[in-house]
Amino acid sequence: MNQTLFNLQGKIALVTGASRGIGEAIALLLAEQGAHVIVSSRKLAGCEAVAERIRAAGGQATALACHIGEPEQIDALFAAIAQQFGKLDILVNNAATNPYFGPIADTPVDAMQKTIDVNIRGYFLMSSAAVKLMQGQGSGAIVNVASVNGVIPGELQGIYSITKAAVISMTQAFAKECAQDGIRVNALLPGATKTKFAAALFETPAMRDLFMNHTPMRRGAEPHEMAGAVLYLVSPAASYTTGVALNVDGGYLVG
Repeated sequence: MNQTLFNLQGKIALVTGASRGIGEAIALLLAEQGAHVIVSSRKLAGCEAVAERIRAAGGQATALACHIGEPEQIDALFAAIAQQFGKLDILVNNAATNPYFGPIADTPVDAMQKTIDVNIRGYFLMSSAAVKLMQGQGSGAIVNVASVNGVIPGELQGIYSITKAAVISMTQAFAKECAQDGIRVNALLPGATKTKFAAALFETPAMRDLFMNHTPMRRGAEPHEMAGAVLYLVSPAASYTTGVALNVDGGYLVG
């Protein structure tokens, strides 16, 4: 196998929601493949803990806090990246929120707005800022972490599912317009993954059984099982891949 296909040496990669779960697994793998990873999440202490794990393993990492639901924090993050690195090669939009589980018609307005602000507006502003940096270098790769719920709405996860469907559409729109600038934009659609974020799914027997009974592999994923797909999408191996929504779901969408 051509070992350069997944080589990220010299690349600057920003991973949001990287202090735990899927984001942490992605950050660790990209660093292992040679990228300098900017570990970002709401709280700096959590970011720094992951960055230190990377450095202790011989990799390169910088911790920069950012709440993607706050536009001014996004502006500050990209100003810091431009100043410290002068470029950005990879963006993984992984930070997300899901504050409400319950009947869709009963969704509180504040929960709806928070979910939209983070999962749609946040991804859009992050992607827009990244594209503006990447255009100057004529290359780049963006991966938006969506969800299988963006294809089949999750039980009692209406507003979350709506935002993840929007992320898939957003991915396609950016992919179509940014290809001429050498920027590839793809989406990852995880199935049920064992993270703190998805704790309500695994800790509620009825919801867990509903999901597992529809998943041919009959189990949830570990966070590291998502990272390999992201590595492919941001690497030279995927040089002709853009606008894809890649489901990594144990067969859920064909179950």
